[in-house]
Amino acid sequence: MEVKRDILWRVYLCFIGITALCLVVLGKAFYIQRVQGSYWRSLSDSLHQKFIELDAERGTIYSEDSSMLSTSIPTFNIYVDFGADGLREKNGKRFSENLDSLSLCLAGLFGDQSAQAYKKDLQRGYRVMDRYYQLQAGLSFDQYKKLRNFPLVRQGRNKSGFIAEVNNKRLNPFGLLANRTIGLARANAQNVGLERTYDTLLKGQMGKRLVRYIAGGTYVPVEGYEIESENGKDIVTTLDVNIQDIAENALLRGMTENEAEHGTCIVMEVATGKIKAIANLGRQSDGSYWEDLNYAIRATEPGSTFKLATMLTLLEDHKVRLTDNIDLEGGVWKVARRTVYDSEPHENKVFTVKQAFEISSNVGMAKLAWANYAGNPNAFVEHLKKLHLHHPTGIDLVGETNPIVKTPKSRTWSATTLPWMAFGYEVLVSPLQTLTLYNAVANNGRMMKPYLVSAVQESGMTVKENAPETMIEKVCSDATLAQLQECLNGVVIEGTAKDLFKGSFYKVAGKTGTALVANGSRGYADHIYQSSFAGYFPADHPMYSCIVVIKNKPFAKKYYGAAVAGPVFKELADKLMSTESGPMTAEVRPMTRDSAQFFYAGATRDMQHVTRTLGVSYIDSAGKNEWSRLYASGQLSVMNGETVTRQTMPDVKGMGLKDALYLLESMDLKVAAKGRGKVRTQSIPPGAALKKNEPISIQLN
Repeated sequence: MEVKRDILWRVYLCFIGITALCLVVLGKAFYIQRVQGSYWRSLSDSLHQKFIELDAERGTIYSEDSSMLSTSIPTFNIYVDFGADGLREKNGKRFSENLDSLSLCLAGLFGDQSAQAYKKDLQRGYRVMDRYYQLQAGLSFDQYKKLRNFPLVRQGRNKSGFIAEVNNKRLNPFGLLANRTIGLARANAQNVGLERTYDTLLKGQMGKRLVRYIAGGTYVPVEGYEIESENGKDIVTTLDVNIQDIAENALLRGMTENEAEHGTCIVMEVATGKIKAIANLGRQSDGSYWEDLNYAIRATEPGSTFKLATMLTLLEDHKVRLTDNIDLEGGVWKVARRTVYDSEPHENKVFTVKQAFEISSNVGMAKLAWANYAGNPNAFVEHLKKLHLHHPTGIDLVGETNPIVKTPKSRTWSATTLPWMAFGYEVLVSPLQTLTLYNAVANNGRMMKPYLVSAVQESGMTVKENAPETMIEKVCSDATLAQLQECLNGVVIEGTAKDLFKGSFYKVAGKTGTALVANGSRGYADHIYQSSFAGYFPADHPMYSCIVVIKNKPFAKKYYGAAVAGPVFKELADKLMSTESGPMTAEVRPMTRDSAQFFYAGATRDMQHVTRTLGVSYIDSAGKNEWSRLYASGQLSVMNGETVTRQTMPDVKGMGLKDALYLLESMDLKVAAKGRGKVRTQSIPPGAALKKNEPISIQLN
C-alpha cells in the first residue's frame, strides 16, 4: 500500500511539474506574441528588408555659352517579377495572351536573340516564379520609351511585373576637350578636375529605398517606401568651347610634329582672369596623346619666361634703365666656379638691357641680378613674393602643386642660386602662375586671380556667382609697366620671336623660353628641353593672354621656344583674331524663326512681359486667356491664347517645369517629371477627361 502511494505521489508531482512547465511556455508564447510581437516582427523585417541608397542626378557642367561639358544620362535595367499578382491571376491568362507578341517586340528592339529564345526565357522565369528576373541592362532612354509601349509592359507594373531600375551614366559630350580640367565622375575611382573640386555641389543629396530580401541573395524594391534624392547643382564654367577646341588642336599638332612628351596651353581673358581654355596633353605608350595630367598647374623650372619677373624687379627698384649697356661676354660668363651660357654665342659688342631681354640672354639677366642683388639677395626674393610667385594661384582645381621660391635661408641656397634664378632656374612655378604675371602686365598692372567657374545654378536659377577677383591692384609703377610692355613688344619685333610673327595682321607681345630639364638619375645627359612662349594679344588692346609650355623628347631636333611653343601660340592667336570684328555693341534685333526653339508656352502675362522687354514684335491673339503659346507663323511671331478647363487635360508641351507644375497641380493631378528644359511629352493626351488625383508623367527635353 505504501509502495502504491509512493508511486502515485511521484506521478502527481511529475504531472504538476509538466503542467506548470506548459503554463510557463504558453505564458511566454502569449507574452512574445501579444506584448513583444511588434518588436520581433520589426526585427524579422530588418533581417529581410533594408534601405539602400539612391544616387541623386549629378549636376551638369556647362561652358560659358551653355554647351554641356559633362552631364549624366539615364540608363535603365529591366527586371520582371514573375510572382506579381496581376501576372499570375486566372492561371496566368494575361501572361499567356501577351507572350508571343512581347517576345517578337523584344527581339526586334534588342536584336540579341530570336523571338523564340525570348519566349523560352520568359516561360522559364514564369515557371520558377523568379521574383527579380533581369531581362536587359543598360537601356538608353529611347529604348526604354519604346519598351514601355510593348504588349503586357504597357499595362503597368502591377499587372505586367516589369520593373525599371534607373541608373545615371556620366559622359563628356565633347570627348577629349578639356577632359582633364573637367574631369569625369567615375565609380570606385579617383575623380579629377572640376568634377572633384565641386563634387559636393554636383552630387546632390542621396535618397533611400526600402528593398525586400528574396531567395538567391536578391533584393526587390518595396513599393511606396522611397525617399527621393535631391539632384545636384549645375556648374557654369568660364571655358569657351571654340577657344578650347582651337587650343587643343593647335597643341596636338605642335606636339605630334615634334614627338613631344607632354605640353599645356592656357588662354586667359585679360580683364577678368577667366580661363577660356586649358589644354593638357601627354604622350602615351602607343604614341597617341591624351589628357593624362593637368600640366598647367604643375610647378616646373620655367626658364626664360621667368625673366619678366627679373626685369620687373630691376626696373621697379631703379637698378637699371632699358638703355643701359651690358657686356654679354660672347654668351659665356663664369660666376662662383660655374658657367652661365646663352643659347647662342654673341658678337663681342655692346648690348642694351632691352636688347639683352629681347634676345633672351641668360648671361645678361644673371649679370644684372648678381651686380645689383648679390649683397642683398633677399631684396630680389621679396619682389618675387610680392608677385605671389611663392603661393599657388588658388584656381578652383584640386591638385595645384606648391611653387618653390628659394630664400637665402633655404637649405639648398648657394652662391649661384641668385644668378640662376634670374633666368628661370632653381625656382619652380607652374605655367598658370607665369601666365598670371604676364596677364597682369597686359592688364595695366592689375593681377587677376585665374578662375574656372563663373556660377552655380539650381534648376536653372543662379544660386552663386563668382566675380573677377583682384589679387594685386598694381604689380609695379606705371613707368615700370610701360618699360615691361616695351620689352615684350621688342621680343616679337626685334628679338627671338621676330620671324614668328613677321607680317601678322595684329600686334603680339610676349617672351620665348627654352629650359634644359633633368631626366631623373640621368641628369641633363639626354638634352631634354622645355619650350615655352608666354604673351598677350592684340598688344595695343589686350584681350587674351596665353602660355604654351611643351616638354620635348630627348635630343629633339627643334627645341627653342620660338620654334616649338611659338607656332602653337601663333596658330591660336591667328584663329581667335580672325574671328574678331571689332568691339561688340549691344543691339536689339528682331526675333527670327528658329526651327529648334521658336516655340514657347506659359503664362500669358509672363510671356508678354518678356517680349516687351526684348522688344519683340508679335501678333497678340491671347485675348484674356491666362495661358498662351508663342510661335512662328511665316515671318511673323504669333501669341495665341489657350483655353484651359478643369475637366479636360491641358496641353503643357513647350512649357517650362514651373508653369507645367503650377497648372497641372492646380487641377489636382499628381505630377511626376523627368529631365530638364521644356516639356516634350505628357502621358495623358491633351483634351482627355480628367479624374481627381490622377497621376501624370511629363518628360522634359
